[in-house]
Amino acid sequence: MKLSQFKFNLPEKLIAQYPADRRDESRLMVVDRKTGELQHLVFKDILGFFEEHDLFVFNDTKVFPARLFGNKEKTGAQIEVFLLRELNRDNHLWDVLVEPARKIRIGNKLYFGDDDSIVAEVIDNTTSRGRTLRFLYDGDHEAFKRNLYTFGETPLPRNITRRAEPEDAERFQTIFAKNEGAVSAPGAGLHFSRELMKRMEIKGLNMAFVTSHMSLGNFREIDVEDLTKHKMDSEQMAVNEEATTIVNKAKNNGRKICGVGVTVMRALESVVGTENKIKPFSGWTNKFIFPPYEFKVANAMVTNFHLPYSTLLMLTAAFGSYNLIMNAYDVAIKEKYRFGVYGDAMLIL
Repeated sequence: MKLSQFKFNLPEKLIAQYPADRRDESRLMVVDRKTGELQHLVFKDILGFFEEHDLFVFNDTKVFPARLFGNKEKTGAQIEVFLLRELNRDNHLWDVLVEPARKIRIGNKLYFGDDDSIVAEVIDNTTSRGRTLRFLYDGDHEAFKRNLYTFGETPLPRNITRRAEPEDAERFQTIFAKNEGAVSAPGAGLHFSRELMKRMEIKGLNMAFVTSHMSLGNFREIDVEDLTKHKMDSEQMAVNEEATTIVNKAKNNGRKICGVGVTVMRALESVVGTENKIKPFSGWTNKFIFPPYEFKVANAMVTNFHLPYSTLLMLTAAFGSYNLIMNAYDVAIKEKYRFGVYGDAMLIL
């Protein structure tokens, strides 16, 4: 497959800038891989496609307020700092992106907050935009994180062109978010409301949770036409014993297993072993899935509508089949479905 095969014309007005009024009332396109049939429903109708003991696998990652705005020493120039991950908790070292990058050098200090209560020093330049910051803070680690996060904003992706608002702190987070570490929300999980999950419980559907900390690598532009030459950024993930047991039992019993989101699908495929069973794992994955690919764990998938050229679209096309998914996207544009993390959903069966 070539990068150019994932080009399509997406009107900017179809990129959702705000979430739906209610989580479970986004639109839902249902794609049947066997018949090629497309149905247009509302997300809460999803339960009609599943039976007792079928399994949904969710990503319980938690987004942290990763976007900060600080001021450079002496000049006072505003610098945007995007926290990627903590490198060393004792020394308060963080891997970050900065904008505008050309204004920042090793040794520069950045000040955060109206009273400059948190100071960071640039100690390393790793890439054209990447930096390592050391936050100069004497308190304990938890107090430092609390203070740092008070200055942070919800890290909405660049295709949402507005600044984050207070409501985003709740809506850019799944209701089952638990393990902190993501810089973007797993969009497919945002559609599940407490009411819908209660209905799932009443219907006898099973649930399992894995953790896959969504990184900016999902949104990084691919700069090669030959997809076999693209290297995915590594993402931290964990699949515990409980999830392993639940998923493998569903496999053994021939149940429908629905991966909720691209990150879940990638995580499951990263830990599958012999006999198509998964095993516990804690570490990193840089698995890049694009067509053709044979999925070994999930046989159904919930995902959002993704942007052109994205690795998220490529995995979706690998699961649903390239021609069927690209046709579904054509229909989605004609029907004015909303794209992006706050957009509408697709169920692939």
